Amino acid sequence: QVQLVESGGGFVQAGGSLRLSCAASGRTFSSYSMGWFRQAPGKEREFVAGISQGGAATRYAVSVKGRFTVSRDNARNTASLQMNSLKPDDTAIYYCAARIGAVAVLPGSIDYWGQGTQVTVSS
Repeated sequence: QVQLVESGGGFVQAGGSLRLSCAASGRTFSSYSMGWFRQAPGKEREFVAGISQGGAATRYAVSVKGRFTVSRDNARNTASLQMNSLKPDDTAIYYCAARIGAVAVLPGSIDYWGQGTQVTVSS
């Protein structure tokens, strides 16, 4: 079992940057692909970015490609999401996610979730 704890959310003006971190418990972190999802009020949870077990492969939602960068450090059991050029539409609760197997873009395919961290971008 994996426990995930996010940090780094907050309030930022449009055009600014934030870095989210996800700390994972357990000894098998490198067995999981890691992902970031977000959920805005009144909307469904959506895929943002994902990274493979070894970190060689990444995947991004079209809406964030070129602005966000996902990474991981298997030695420290952490995953991160660097968010640049933030827009008001990026406002949401951001969730760290872990899955045994390849990166998943559907929330129903995720094995473990963090508790979420709020990101608010003002115009």
